[in-house]
Amino acid sequence: MIWNSLLLGLSIGTVMGLTGAGGGILAIPALVLGIGMSMVAAKPVALLAATAGAMLGAADGLRRGLVRYKAALFMVLLGAITSPIGQWLAHQVSPELLAVLFSGILLFVAVRGWRQGTRSRSAILVERVTPCMLNPATGKFSWTPRCFLTLGGIGAVTGLMTGMLGVGGGFFIVPMLQRFTNLSYQSIVLTSLAVIALVSGSTVLQMVLHGTRIEPSGWWFVGATALGMFASRLFAHKVPQHWLHRGFALLVLLAMLLLLLKTFAPHWLPLA
Repeated sequence: MIWNSLLLGLSIGTVMGLTGAGGGILAIPALVLGIGMSMVAAKPVALLAATAGAMLGAADGLRRGLVRYKAALFMVLLGAITSPIGQWLAHQVSPELLAVLFSGILLFVAVRGWRQGTRSRSAILVERVTPCMLNPATGKFSWTPRCFLTLGGIGAVTGLMTGMLGVGGGFFIVPMLQRFTNLSYQSIVLTSLAVIALVSGSTVLQMVLHGTRIEPSGWWFVGATALGMFASRLFAHKVPQHWLHRGFALLVLLAMLLLLLKTFAPHWLPLA
């Protein structure tokens, strides 16, 4: 049990460190299938692991000046406003429809990420004009009205999806920041981790205040996730960017498959 917790935690932490995503939507299946936790017991462990790992990654990014913390705070604020709307919408439509809609989004993100991974290095390095551009003099975003609306929209949609589907925002934030900003991939990953740390951390705090307890085996998983995050950040900058794009695309496809199985064929997963 302990070894399973350690190995799975290291894997999830490494994925988070390299891609800026992969928290709850992968951690929960890992805890249920790999350790034998119930879905109810796995949720707080997954959130706590995501918080611990994301905080480490975000702290490293802040130290190196790669986290756009104002953008992260702004997106979290807008997400907090729209999340309750997403929760209300989730009760108005069937879980099957929600799963199909979200799977469509994941498929789009995966295809786009894979295409980015197959581009030539010269194509990747071409300077693009995007709604949110870094100011060369300050190294920070130029907060134009277009940038303000773009980041606000990303945060609002992330909160809406989180409220409707109960998953973290990394799978959406990373590709959207790639599309609408000229940040480096490392800066995108670390900014995404800052958002995940804030959102997951506040959720964990609410759960603890309401009496939720973490199973003993969960603490091993949390510690291993933090270790995996720390280790992956040491070599993340050495991994070719097109490999990260392809890895992210495959990860999103895996998340889509798990979501569809959980919704339409739960008997294929040993969730009892």
